[in-house]
Amino acid sequence: MKVKLDRTMCDGFGLCAKHAPEYFPLDDWGYASLEGTGAVPAEDEDAVKRALLDCPVHAIIELKDKRRRPAGEKG
Repeated sequence: MKVKLDRTMCDGFGLCAKHAPEYFPLDDWGYASLEGTGAVPAEDEDAVKRALLDCPVHAIIELKDKRRRPAGEKG
């Protein structure tokens, strides 16, 4: 899983930091920032997904894998 944070949309509710503080620390004004590259290991996906789903302004976006699948492959 990989996510990005649109800081221009963040309104400082802090729910992301509640669920995944190691990925979404709050600055001095209470606004989130994204720690690291946005790559989330499998063991942290639940917390980051909860942060994404609970963000009232949808400032956290999951980036989809854009690699092409071979013809006929489902998934």
